[in-house]
Amino acid sequence: MPELPEVEVLVRHLAPLLAGRRIRGVEIHRERVIQPETAETFGRALTGARFTSLTRRGKYLVFGLRAPGTGREFPLLGHLGMTGRMFLLPVRAELPRHCAVALDLGQHRFVFEDTRYFGRLSLALDALDGLGPEPLSRDFTPAALAAALRRSRQAIKVKLLDQHVVAGVGNIYASEALFRARLSPRRGAGRLQSAEIRRLHAAIRVVLAEAIRFGSTVPLDWVGTAGRDRLFYYGRAAGAADYYEERLAVYDRAGLPCRRCGTVIRRLVQAGRSTFYCPHCQRA
Repeated sequence: MPELPEVEVLVRHLAPLLAGRRIRGVEIHRERVIQPETAETFGRALTGARFTSLTRRGKYLVFGLRAPGTGREFPLLGHLGMTGRMFLLPVRAELPRHCAVALDLGQHRFVFEDTRYFGRLSLALDALDGLGPEPLSRDFTPAALAAALRRSRQAIKVKLLDQHVVAGVGNIYASEALFRARLSPRRGAGRLQSAEIRRLHAAIRVVLAEAIRFGSTVPLDWVGTAGRDRLFYYGRAAGAADYYEERLAVYDRAGLPCRRCGTVIRRLVQAGRSTFYCPHCQRA
């Protein structure tokens, strides 16, 4: 699943391409992704509206729209799910097989493609309720992290996946942050000491900022012929190193030597998710 860095890269790419564009028509190919709206109400709300902004909240894309006539501003919430992609496609190009929603912007269409249809493009904002602080914002402090972890009996790796603790951190960057902080993923979240929480707080911010800086863990794949409007897949930013996977310290590296000490990286399953760690560097 795309995590905060991948979504941030996508937001930065799409924002200038969508700014000021008017939605001339709406095509719904998989109605489940727009629930609880119906195709009729969704299409009526979006047709004629203009994109005014695009921001990110956790793993969500928040599109700002202005309604025609009244000028009323309203948001549209996007989530990529496990396999979602959002991009601009020349209007005469064939829609991809798994297109869930397409918005006619004139010369181009905004396409939301999702192979497994776990993603969302919705007018409902309840998914944002209760999200924790943005990890790269001033609201995310060691004190805020300590308060969220206090009295928790869950393992720290599992607790970091709770979006009420910190918004946007997922499986990849939880493993990477714990390695950087030299903390065992098995440690009880409520048992971390103040110094360990400060290390973890700093590590979360560093690994996310680094991931954004290098683009993401998935290379960009450009398809098409028209310069800036070529097909976009969330992934490696232009000019970044060829493969960000080479920069990951532990994630998906089970059986390989630790980049820090040479010990073999191990994998374990926690709450149904794979965790990767170095048994030597992360003994604490």
